[in-house]
Amino acid sequence: MAFDLLHVFNRMMTNLTAVVLAAAIAGGCAGQSLTTAKPGQGETSAGIDALRAATRPFASLDSAAAAGYARTVADCLVHEHHGAMGYHHLNRSYLAHDIEIGKPQILLYERMPDGAYKLNGVEFIIPYRLWPRDSVAPTLMGQTLHREDNLEIWYLHAWVWEHSPSGLFADWNPRVKCSAPME
Repeated sequence: MAFDLLHVFNRMMTNLTAVVLAAAIAGGCAGQSLTTAKPGQGETSAGIDALRAATRPFASLDSAAAAGYARTVADCLVHEHHGAMGYHHLNRSYLAHDIEIGKPQILLYERMPDGAYKLNGVEFIIPYRLWPRDSVAPTLMGQTLHREDNLEIWYLHAWVWEHSPSGLFADWNPRVKCSAPME
């Protein structure tokens, strides 16, 4: 049993490293600023509505995979105190020069106890090689993207399908869990 757990942990860490590095290296998009309005108002609300409309079909992981998002992701990102992000399903074809609200690079899923996947949110990313770290930060929907120096990316989460008590654009969502499927 201990060997199996150690093997699973080592495989998870290897796969996580590969996924994160691939996302950081693969490319990204330049930002467009919509507004500085608060979520629920003006253009930010329109941006969220457009994002929900564009990602609604991806409530089904099969639909997301058919559109080019990775079907399988080995690891669920969780924080001991802040909740989880979930499984990061990357669509490499959306790593382009411009961010498009309707084409998030990453879909954030939660694997439910019965093994089904639930779409909770999205993440937009831009590698530093396309938007240098020492530049003015890119913005989207009135939000300034965050720097992640270890991965050399700018990023922004949007919890458009699972309310986050920490905020619509928070990194972690306390309501998201990293459950193992039933066997």
